[in-house]
Amino acid sequence: MAKRTDRFYYDNFIDSAAISCEAAKMLRQTLGNFDVATLDEKREALHEVERRGDDRRHEIVAALVTAFITPLERNDIMELSQQLDDVTDAVEDVLIRIYMCNVQAIRPDAIEFADLVIECCEAMQKLVEEMPNFKKSKTLESLIVEINRLEELGDDLYARSMRALHTSNTDPLDVVVWREIYAYFEKCCDGCEHVADIVEGICIGNR
Repeated sequence: MAKRTDRFYYDNFIDSAAISCEAAKMLRQTLGNFDVATLDEKREALHEVERRGDDRRHEIVAALVTAFITPLERNDIMELSQQLDDVTDAVEDVLIRIYMCNVQAIRPDAIEFADLVIECCEAMQKLVEEMPNFKKSKTLESLIVEINRLEELGDDLYARSMRALHTSNTDPLDVVVWREIYAYFEKCCDGCEHVADIVEGICIGNR
């Protein structure tokens, strides 16, 4: 169990992961109830969530500047904080591309991808919640394995979505737009796996 003086860092990680989950759910709701007329409003709302993620990262930086002793290596703390923020950024980027490219309708596999991103983010949140107990945890390794499994599902969904896009769509512009959107969806899943890799490295290095 982490010492009380160390809780700031672990709580910050947990808050950051929760923000990623919130962003992923907002994206799913927006795509599932897609309305071009309200898209800019939904984009702004999601951006406010992303800003809160930035705030968590800035808090980590400010704390490290003045901290004499930290529970983990400073570089590890910074890397994990940045990657958690990157996951939220990637979720926002999906909606930004949909907005910028003036998408008029959402493809069914995009909904499937949004659901998978929520699963990835929720597994990531459980992982960082378990971090304070990493020296004695009996579930942390299985959570890492689960995130890796979900990322592999993302790879498969990306391949299937891209094939469906290229075999069923005759509009070249539409193909270009959705290729980019799918790439950002995959980036969300990859980002969660990167968090798991960082956590695994931290745990191995501090045992």
